[in-house]
Amino acid sequence: MGRAYQNRKLSMAKTASAKTKVYSRYGREIYVCAKAGGADPTANLSLRGMIERAKKDQVPSHVIDKALAKATSGVGENYVPALYEGMGPGGVMVLIGCLTDNGNRTFGDIRGVFTKNKVKVGSQGSVLHMFDHRAMFVFAGDDEDAALEALMEADVDVSDIDCEDGMVTVLTPPNEYFKTQTALTDMNADIDFEVQEITYLPQMDHPVTGDAVAMFERFLDMLNELEDVQEIYHNGTFED
Repeated sequence: MGRAYQNRKLSMAKTASAKTKVYSRYGREIYVCAKAGGADPTANLSLRGMIERAKKDQVPSHVIDKALAKATSGVGENYVPALYEGMGPGGVMVLIGCLTDNGNRTFGDIRGVFTKNKVKVGSQGSVLHMFDHRAMFVFAGDDEDAALEALMEADVDVSDIDCEDGMVTVLTPPNEYFKTQTALTDMNADIDFEVQEITYLPQMDHPVTGDAVAMFERFLDMLNELEDVQEIYHNGTFED
């Protein structure tokens, strides 16, 4: 599980936007979390988790502080989450997570990328059922039994746990995110999560070969250039 997930992340990273785009995306997510639940990370667990992820991805403090200040200023945009789905080049299933203040504009932009790549946006549920919505934690270790015991003692509903290449991967339902994080941190106060996020994992991989590889990478590049796109999930796998 761990290695396959990292391969997917690496394949996406090759087509990721510049750092400024990454900062912008984190800034928007932090703003939304803070506006919804308050700007105090100690009281807003969602915000605390988002800030931790941002720092791990080397987002500068001033970007985080600016987003928090904007959320408490009483002015700003009203972003809502949106999830679009479809079949990308090469028959790859794709989910596109967005934060938008104008759903019509965002859908038009997404549909435009699909159209330019001669593929189509799917209807709601057409692809989503082939992905598992999970909280994922990956950390260095070789004792999955100890982690499982700590999670069971904390009454965490564990979907899957695996140890591969010195990394333990834990999957739980999204609503168990903070319970899982707390249980693992209580197990090891010095734990350093390589991954801690809520994500969509494909139930089945789809190999992409030949000319379809370049076509799919172009497709990802175009999606990543859209301002409202936050995350892209897919089931494509690529040969090294």
